[in-house]
Amino acid sequence: MEIRSRSRQIVIAAIDLGTTYLGYAFSMKHDWGHVFSNAWSCGNFESYKVRTCLLLKKDFTESSFGYAAEDKYVDLKQEECQHDYFFFQQFRTIDDDAEVMCKDITGNLLKAELVIQHCIVCLKKHLVQKVEGMFKGAINSGDIEYVLTVPAIWEDNAILFMRSAAVNAGIPNEYLTIALESEAASTYCQYLKFAKGDTSSPTLDVFKSGTKYMVVDLGGDTADITVHQKCDDNTIEEVLPATVGPWGGNSVDDQFMKFLIESLGKWVYEDFKRKHMKDYVDMKRCFEAKKRSFKAEPGGVIRMPMPQTIRKKFDKVKTFQEAIDKNEMLKCVKFSTGKLIMDNCLFGSFFKKSIDGIVKHIDEILQAPEAKGVKIIFMVGGFSECLPVQDSIKQHFGQVSVIVPENAALAVLKGSVYLGHIPDAIPRRLQARYTYGFQTWPEFNEKIHPKEKRIQSGNFSRCRDVFFKIVSKGKKSSRG
Repeated sequence: MEIRSRSRQIVIAAIDLGTTYLGYAFSMKHDWGHVFSNAWSCGNFESYKVRTCLLLKKDFTESSFGYAAEDKYVDLKQEECQHDYFFFQQFRTIDDDAEVMCKDITGNLLKAELVIQHCIVCLKKHLVQKVEGMFKGAINSGDIEYVLTVPAIWEDNAILFMRSAAVNAGIPNEYLTIALESEAASTYCQYLKFAKGDTSSPTLDVFKSGTKYMVVDLGGDTADITVHQKCDDNTIEEVLPATVGPWGGNSVDDQFMKFLIESLGKWVYEDFKRKHMKDYVDMKRCFEAKKRSFKAEPGGVIRMPMPQTIRKKFDKVKTFQEAIDKNEMLKCVKFSTGKLIMDNCLFGSFFKKSIDGIVKHIDEILQAPEAKGVKIIFMVGGFSECLPVQDSIKQHFGQVSVIVPENAALAVLKGSVYLGHIPDAIPRRLQARYTYGFQTWPEFNEKIHPKEKRIQSGNFSRCRDVFFKIVSKGKKSSRG
């Protein structure tokens, strides 16, 4: 069985603008299963996504994103030239007099829609250059249709906000689709085998009609969990809407930083972070590389380079080695040739808080009546590629099949590309989060309408402010 792309353009491109990481992917209409993405170098490792950072000059004449923005801001700060720029990380928003604002690293505020808009402009520019470079000018920016991902828990106004920002960034509204991350991940898992060139079946072998499965999307900031079901027509239906918790990969980073603060002292850590930002950024990137490759093997160790600038802060009172030797918390830590040497037991403990939260939440969802019969757990997202996370979920939920598809970190991006080519993969889309309707003024009925709502309109008595229901909360609705 062959599935043809239904794209209106030559290229489908997906943009994933996550809280912690962002990236893009694309494929051609004639070969939609062959998805391309960009590999960014981060010194210690290569990644198909980059940190969600935006460096924006205050007059809007200059902008950059990802690791390039991070590196340039460090250089500007060293030269004390950073005051003409906004530098946003992770795009945390706040409400300020009905305006949704983003706060940059120094506390400066800018409208969130402008921040998102400029970030999409940067990503779109990089994407178009990548496409045009690969195909030597045979394809241009007007040949691309876009899919923009958003978290499944987002409300309608937030989705409209993202669409507006994307349109203002230069993406034509008629060539823009908004896809929920959970749907995209589910579509990736379902169509992966076919996209790889096995035309004997459009689905993975594990997908049979009626199969219920859980999608566990573990990103940098959060863990998003949804339950879907395979339908008779090879489409996907939502059984339980997405729920979210703060158990993404950043939680591991937070535990390591907490360990440093408690071990070396808050003053030393904060002073190092403030005065030596380049070394601080390099240390965080190094930790990210160690986190991604960590295997909890007994007797193993992790060697974590410590910048000289943080070691020198002890020189006036004691050596860095003495600080370690005298700290009870550091009994399983050694210092040698500029590196902290931690045993695997200590390093693995940084994962415990997030893993415990993920396992507990999955268990609670599996207890729900709607989740009865779930046979498969699909793990997607960058944090799902960490072996300690995989091992813990497989150990705790041995009664179900736990599957980590290849390129799990790109499941949402690649699934969004698939959805652009196969838009009817999710026809019965969602359970309505609210009851939708509109205001009407029907003829007044004394038996059901309150007297204070009665109003005379010509020769008729009418009841004002009556809500006419179209869709009830919880009802499944289709696209279109």
